[in-house]
Amino acid sequence: MSTKRYSEADLRVLIEPYGNPVLAVVDGRVSAVNDAWLAMLGLPREQVEGRPLMDFVQPEERSRLSERYRLLEAGAPLEARTQTYQVPCAGGVSREVSLFATRLPMEGGAGALLLNCLLMGNRPPEMAVAECLVETSAELVTAHSEDAVRRVALKGLRDAGFRGRLLRWDGERLLAHDGEPLPEDVRLGMESLADGRPVFGGADRAAPSHVYLPVGGPQAEVLWVEGPWVAPRHGSVLTLFAKVVGAALTDARVQADGARSRWEVEAVAQVARFVAQPVPPSLEDFLARVSDLLQGRAAALHLSPPQGGALALATHVGLADLVRDSAHAEQLTRLLAVADEGEGGLSTDDQGATLGGLSGGRLGCGAVARLTRGGEVCGSLQVLRAAGQPFDIRDVRLLGTLAELLVTLLEQRRLRAESSRQLAETRLLLDLARTTSGVLETSSILDVASDFLVHLLDVSNCYIMLYDESAKLLRGAAASTVHRDFFRTVVLPLHGDSLATRVARERRPIAIDDVAAAGGGFDSQLAHRFGEKALLALPLTSREELIGVVVVDDTRRPRSFGPELVELAEATCGQLALSIANARLYESLWASYAELAATRAEMVKRERLAALGELSAIVAHEVRNPLGVIFNAVASLRRLLDPGGDAAMLLDILGEESDRLNRIVGDLLDYTRPRDPVLQHEDLGRVLQDSLEAARVQGGGPERPVHIKSDVEPGLPPVPMDRRLIRQALVNVAVNAIQSMPQGGLVQVRARREAHAGREQLRIDVADQGPGIPAELLHRVFEPFFTTKAQGTGLGLAVVKRILEEHRGEIAVESTPGRGTTFTFRLPLSQPPSFP
Repeated sequence: MSTKRYSEADLRVLIEPYGNPVLAVVDGRVSAVNDAWLAMLGLPREQVEGRPLMDFVQPEERSRLSERYRLLEAGAPLEARTQTYQVPCAGGVSREVSLFATRLPMEGGAGALLLNCLLMGNRPPEMAVAECLVETSAELVTAHSEDAVRRVALKGLRDAGFRGRLLRWDGERLLAHDGEPLPEDVRLGMESLADGRPVFGGADRAAPSHVYLPVGGPQAEVLWVEGPWVAPRHGSVLTLFAKVVGAALTDARVQADGARSRWEVEAVAQVARFVAQPVPPSLEDFLARVSDLLQGRAAALHLSPPQGGALALATHVGLADLVRDSAHAEQLTRLLAVADEGEGGLSTDDQGATLGGLSGGRLGCGAVARLTRGGEVCGSLQVLRAAGQPFDIRDVRLLGTLAELLVTLLEQRRLRAESSRQLAETRLLLDLARTTSGVLETSSILDVASDFLVHLLDVSNCYIMLYDESAKLLRGAAASTVHRDFFRTVVLPLHGDSLATRVARERRPIAIDDVAAAGGGFDSQLAHRFGEKALLALPLTSREELIGVVVVDDTRRPRSFGPELVELAEATCGQLALSIANARLYESLWASYAELAATRAEMVKRERLAALGELSAIVAHEVRNPLGVIFNAVASLRRLLDPGGDAAMLLDILGEESDRLNRIVGDLLDYTRPRDPVLQHEDLGRVLQDSLEAARVQGGGPERPVHIKSDVEPGLPPVPMDRRLIRQALVNVAVNAIQSMPQGGLVQVRARREAHAGREQLRIDVADQGPGIPAELLHRVFEPFFTTKAQGTGLGLAVVKRILEEHRGEIAVESTPGRGTTFTFRLPLSQPPSFP
């Protein structure tokens, strides 16, 4: 040992030249390190020097090395040989070093440990993989279910750098637990399973890319592993891991079997309590429990139909993936529907072979027990298993006991269903009464009632037809959702031989239990269209007056409409007929109120116009007399003075303003003057031509660069109109269009027929290319005295609107700012002409 005493600076100078990692430790802390140590750790110097030495030791060795360091400080001798340790480095990795320790004296009497380290080479990948898989094997011990074992095993493979999948053998082929597509060379997995050894794959590469490993246990499984280290030299490690996984799966299955046995005891007791539950379980839940209790693949229940006859398949569990349709399920379960003798029985070898053929080999044996009520057979309960798992007589006895409990359960379910049905019917009737009493529109009542009747009577569809007394017809008014739109187009004459018309004539319910066997008495086209198997029709009457007919059908099967159901339907139809009668009275009253309101509005309008007309006549009389004097005075002044300059300009202004005032008076009289249009069939083309020529003159004459183009639909018939008034309306609109384009443009006039508001009408569009009308002013353009022109009166468009209304037509306007305005006239084409 050196006799020199070192300072911390001396230690740093001492260790820095070393090319291998070296550090000095004083009082349990790292005092100095060289660059090689920092490079190994991947940390800067300020994160290393001054920290406890134990921060750079693996957690599992800290306790031992802390005690070892304490002994060395107490004077224990250093070992002469090197020690190997794992040093945690940055990034979560660790480096293995071979370490040799030396004591150095420090100034002040303290001591230091000089730790000289030699980096060991990287461990073989097999060692790292093996360690990771060993850790995973330890974790498998804590997995208590097969799914948990599989999750832990696959995670361990991922941590070791592999990708793994588990494939299971179902007796015919390998299937993937994860549901993903199988590898292309899955046949190698079957070879591995058959030979019980690893089979490597990856024929398209120089080295193997994946391997199939058989997993032991009662269920045949294969572990597929893919990764960079898959090679025959690693096969032993992976094979051992696969066996550990198999053992863990076996242990999990043993635990599951023990839990299953305990569950069976509890399940038997629970089955006995099923019938006492406030809400009895469904038949499917009962069958599922019976199937689980007897470790069956499937279970089926056959029951006698209510009308009697052979047993029929009522329900089943576990057959969904084995059968193609209900007929196939009936065929498969019919083999054991009723035992030949005794209370139950087992399947024979021949029956097992037939089961295997019908189920694709997934079923091969079964047990059956009879259900009896009052000494008569009412059904059978059977449980099915795969081939190679036969039942024994104890299973049959247990199944017989469960069958007795099932009979009690069926009776309770029947009573409960009857009570629920009665309660549901009562609620539906209350809902129907509440809904129809709150709705006063016939169509809404009928739509609601048709849907209610489907649920109330447990039928497929409901159709409601209303009686048209004037035409002696039944018209389709409403139907349940499926055929609602089509049925509104159905019309049946009352003298026809359909079921609905018979009921309407006889005023009594008529039922057809089997349409196919009836041969007649119904509309065969409708029955074929709707696929009806059974029909029931009832009359809708109110105070001995026929309102309509209700028809319900069943498209599922023929059925008998019993007296109770017919009585319920009659009561519902009575409520419905009363609601329809009330709605019709309300609609009639509402129509009367609407007509009265319209008449009153028209009277108010006429009175206002009359008052305005009278006022306008007085104003015109009082204003035009002074205007005449002004016109004469202006003319005399021009003749006597021969004015020029400012005097001439003032006389021009006086004349223009007087003329404007005269036009206002004229427009006011024109708007308020009462008139009845004299309708004659006129040639629209001539009326348009005359109107547009007048508009061009009034709009500025030929000096304004505006083009007018008209387009009249060929073959347009003469239109009933008052030629003078329609000409005035067209001129007013066309003049506005021309004046809106001072820089010129195109006025497009188009006339054509169109269907509008349910009748054929004439449509005339007058479109300009002016600046348009702002959206906020568009709704006011037809108001009297509203104008945006400096010289306008605001009555031109109001007069147009009144003319169109007097012709029972309408006018509309559309405008896009900056792109122009379009006024649309609509006039009826079918008005009778009138004469002056």
